[in-house]
Amino acid sequence: MVDPLLIVVVGIVVISLVTVIAPRFNVAGPLVLMAIGLGVSLLPFVPAFAVPPEVILIGVLPPLLYSAAVQLPAIEFRRDFGPIAGLSVLLVVLSSLGLGLFFAAVIPGLGLALGVALGAILSPTDAVATSIAKRLGIAPRVVTLLEGESLLNDATALVLLRTAVAALASGFAFADAVANFAWGVLLALALGALVGWGNLRVRERVNNPAANTALSFTVPFIAYLPTEHLGGSGLVAAVVAGIVTGQGAARRFTPEQRVSDRLNWRTIELILEGGVFLVFGLELKDIVGANLREHEGLWYGTWLALSALGIALAVRAVYVAGLIWVQGRRGRNSPRHRERAKRISERVDRIEEAYRADPTTLARRGEVDHARAERRFSWVRHRVASTMADLDYYRDSPLGWRHGIIIVWAGMRGVVTLAAAQTLPNEGVEDRPLLIFVAFLVALFSLLLQGLTLAVVVRGVGLSEGGGEGPTRDEQRALDAELRRAAVAAVTSGTLTRRDGQPFPADLVERAGARLTRPPDDDVTARARDLLELRLASIDAMRQELNRISHGGRYSTAALRHALAELDADQLSLELRIDGED
Repeated sequence: MVDPLLIVVVGIVVISLVTVIAPRFNVAGPLVLMAIGLGVSLLPFVPAFAVPPEVILIGVLPPLLYSAAVQLPAIEFRRDFGPIAGLSVLLVVLSSLGLGLFFAAVIPGLGLALGVALGAILSPTDAVATSIAKRLGIAPRVVTLLEGESLLNDATALVLLRTAVAALASGFAFADAVANFAWGVLLALALGALVGWGNLRVRERVNNPAANTALSFTVPFIAYLPTEHLGGSGLVAAVVAGIVTGQGAARRFTPEQRVSDRLNWRTIELILEGGVFLVFGLELKDIVGANLREHEGLWYGTWLALSALGIALAVRAVYVAGLIWVQGRRGRNSPRHRERAKRISERVDRIEEAYRADPTTLARRGEVDHARAERRFSWVRHRVASTMADLDYYRDSPLGWRHGIIIVWAGMRGVVTLAAAQTLPNEGVEDRPLLIFVAFLVALFSLLLQGLTLAVVVRGVGLSEGGGEGPTRDEQRALDAELRRAAVAAVTSGTLTRRDGQPFPADLVERAGARLTRPPDDDVTARARDLLELRLASIDAMRQELNRISHGGRYSTAALRHALAELDADQLSLELRIDGED
């Protein structure tokens, strides 16, 4: 018998090598890993291999979804939350019902409830599509839609699966199904947000980087387990905890914590995702053998899988066509909304001008009302600026029919489909091996057919932009200029202090302010300790300005994260130099 530890070690080595080599041949790494697993399983001395589905559902999916949620572009996610919610909930429900009717009609004795259960298993898309789309350099807005959909539709599918399986024994009740779904989502939202908030507050007080990282590994499970115990969707809770953590990390965590989190979670994500596809390949031989014995061939299951994949893609195409039409109409109405926002801004200017000329027009009870009025003006201006930034985003990133084709074709099935299929109960489900085989074939055909041809489709519709998901050069320069102006203002104000609280010498402040107004020069290094301390303080001022800018929506999440990473790297470098002098 082979030592399990040896299998794990070999698996990690294979995943690492495939991750490095596969992109050089323009092939998705998960597809290569799946092929390797299948090839190994065909060796005569390799025994049947099966992983309990609970290992995937509890041990793999929560950290995978949490890791993706932490990196979710929150600004773009908020702007397209409506389309993402539609893809994640409404499309999954429609696909499940359509597939359920098909399976109930073509598989004798299956029944509608079990057909909907299998439809729910086949409906959610996989995050592997997002990784492929990012590498192809398609529009960042399309990537955001795919990423948001793959994070949220898993919960919808699993709740539907749970409801349909329960209906096998007690019968289906529409009102109960809706109530269970609402309870599962609302409970997950509440507990996930609570766990994310607690994660930020606890870890900001833990200064030891190793202990801090260890705590981060527990967060997705802390969100998942109690939510599932109370009848909610643990996966949604893990996603919400990740989103809350990702948005608060810039304000709560130190640069060292952010860098450590980013590298460690990338490693975990790489191993877990690669491991799932490797296991998928290893399990195929046993699944195929079971269907050969029970159905005297593979054609029946293959026909069902191909038909189901075609129905799923057809339903997705119809839904996405409607989505693109709605978004196009929204884009056409953008000029009218822009004019309205301008009129509101001008009206606020007039009211504020009148108020400053005669404060009693709005405030009549002293300084408290005056402060409240100032906050109200600031809030309205922020809302108008945010609305204008959103309208600019919709104008500069329109969704057309070509983007719709990519959204349809990038909807691949994968990890969740494989794991959920194996949770079908043994009792009362006579066709369980067939249903699992169909689910595996749908995932396999989807990954092979869509995964291997997505690059061709992208080039065919002319959307191979090559820009990737990073910020543009002009956007990054504009953001850097704003941060530099904030640093100049902070330095020249004379309010910055050393880490020990002592003020900086006046002549040093004057020289540093003059240097900050010039473009950065990498060849010039500061040698004086005071100047290093002053640069460190100015970085803190720039980070505060970055946090303020991030709420306005004028810059993309990619640009904001790039700037934050640069500030973190600069601060870590300065702290090392200062500590070295100490």
